[in-house]
Amino acid sequence: MSPSLSLPALALLLALVRYVAALTLRSTGGTLMLGDIPYYVPATPYTTVSVRALGRLQSVNGLSPVTVIGATAGNASVGSLGSILAAFATDDVWNPYFLQGRNLAAGSRCVARTIPDTAIETGVLVQQIGSGNGPTYPLASTSLPGFNQTSVILSVASNASAPIPNGPYFLSANGALYQPLRLYSDFAGAFTQPLVPGPDGSYAASPAALPGIQSPAIGVPSRLYYTRTASKPLAGVRTGIKDIYDIAGLKTSDGNRAWYGFYPPASANSVPVQRLIDAGAILVGKMKTSQFANGERATADWVDYHSPFNPRGDGYQDPSSSSSGAGAGAATYSWLDLTLGSDTGGSIRGPSQVQGLFGNRPSHGLVDLTGVMPLAPELDTAGFLCRDPSIWKAAGTALYADLPFYNTYPQTIQTLNFPTNASTQASGAALIFLAKLQGFLRAKTTTTLNLTASWTASKPAGAPATLAGLLNTTYPTLISKQQTRLVRDPFYAAYAAVHDGRRPFVDPAPLVRWAYGDSLPESALEQAQTNKTIFMTWFNSNILRNDSTTCSDSLLLYTGGSNTAYRNEYIQPPSVPFGFSTSRISVFAEVPDVVVPVGQASYRSTITNHTEVLPVTVDLLAAKGCDGMLFNLIQDLTAAGIPEIPQTGQTIAGGEILLKRGMVGL
Repeated sequence: MSPSLSLPALALLLALVRYVAALTLRSTGGTLMLGDIPYYVPATPYTTVSVRALGRLQSVNGLSPVTVIGATAGNASVGSLGSILAAFATDDVWNPYFLQGRNLAAGSRCVARTIPDTAIETGVLVQQIGSGNGPTYPLASTSLPGFNQTSVILSVASNASAPIPNGPYFLSANGALYQPLRLYSDFAGAFTQPLVPGPDGSYAASPAALPGIQSPAIGVPSRLYYTRTASKPLAGVRTGIKDIYDIAGLKTSDGNRAWYGFYPPASANSVPVQRLIDAGAILVGKMKTSQFANGERATADWVDYHSPFNPRGDGYQDPSSSSSGAGAGAATYSWLDLTLGSDTGGSIRGPSQVQGLFGNRPSHGLVDLTGVMPLAPELDTAGFLCRDPSIWKAAGTALYADLPFYNTYPQTIQTLNFPTNASTQASGAALIFLAKLQGFLRAKTTTTLNLTASWTASKPAGAPATLAGLLNTTYPTLISKQQTRLVRDPFYAAYAAVHDGRRPFVDPAPLVRWAYGDSLPESALEQAQTNKTIFMTWFNSNILRNDSTTCSDSLLLYTGGSNTAYRNEYIQPPSVPFGFSTSRISVFAEVPDVVVPVGQASYRSTITNHTEVLPVTVDLLAAKGCDGMLFNLIQDLTAAGIPEIPQTGQTIAGGEILLKRGMVGL
């Protein structure tokens, strides 16, 4: 006898099925091609519009490409619309195919015209901005100048609370209006996760994909949607975030697969990320970091994830670390405006130097790092890597609250380990920059700093005789003792509790450093903190002092970049980062240290068997708290052509990246 269900039981079962389906079946958006350009259309529309008359549609999956233009009394003519659309051509998301759809216009009049079978309808949605009855478009002139397409004009009313931003959209038959994201291939391997914004202010991993090997599809919105203002200085600035910063709704990897798999998505944005969002920044993805922000060499030390590719030169130079993805992305992709990195011992400056970018390690303590994975709180800082100094300054204004921006500059320059003759191309480029800087500042004094002699002459009573004696173990002690306490030990304990006492995998470089910390007594941490403070107090009192007029009484310059570091060479196992060097000055003294690309130097590549070029950079240091003065100075220098703004590509002057030829979604 076969079982049977009563009608009430069957009704209950059907209701349960519908309930479960409602819970589990949802749209995540979709991808489509418009012309030869790939787009992602999100599941949630930007707004809806009410259409009172329809023209013919050219659609895919019920979506038609349209262009929105805000109509005012000043542009209420067909000719004006054509001029506006011509200006849209500079945007990388909009393209003329967004004119092939439905033509709509706001206002009290509805004008329709019969379109020949051979005609292509113009997809322009004209929205009335301001008061009045709206613009009237003459029936006799319905072709947009310069586009050779026939126009149909229809009335439309928007349900948005504010005017719809200009730009490209996809419009559904029921009036849903979507802002698409153009998809780009991350062929450099700079990102860990592309992201899309959610309706509640959180983010989700993007479901979009493109053809390619291990190349995530990064979606970017049109820049036409945004207008920068004093309150939103980063409006529309496409920003990548190093994957040690929490972003609400996304998991943080810290460069470790086990960490990514073990912990849930972040429930809130880290403080630095939130400040950028508040300033209007558009987050497009999380970017690769070497594991737990420890220094790692490409290929040799990276195990869980593959190191990003440095686009400069032969394409197989180390991108440096730990803000590896941030540097590679900023140097590779013209569609990426800004990247947020971190610098504890050089993690922003190293990638900026080898890839010829502007980058800054800020004065320590300028921004709260809640929601950011720590290496050593006494040394950790948040900063940027980018190509445009105006965006760099705007980002600094947003991230570092109440930072003073001096526009009177020091006229004293100090150099440290700086070239004295142009014996190499790199030395020559650095000296040319120095000469131009001297002229721009009308520098009265340029001196060569002998840090060792200065320490010997004025060191504090009771301090070691040499800086090496004071600081040789300070950095490795701080990072190892602090990260084992703040990151490793809680991670190991939580992981073991769930996995029957097992340990997670960790790359060799963090393990070597953590083991060093384990070998030290607890008192070593306090001694390292004391040694750092001794140096900071001495340096800030004797070498770079604050000034009421110029913020810093002088600038200190040193060089970086232009050396080869092939990612296919076998190297020694990772070691403890002992020692004191020029790049550690800002780390211990808590002063700002900015990287400036100043030129290029050639080398014979063992990869291409060809002469290639790599960037040459100079670092500028100023007194603590003088970050704003440095931002202003670099912006003024670039305005004067000192230096030129770096481009994306094989060189800082541009050029096609060798790897990317023939790829889709570029």
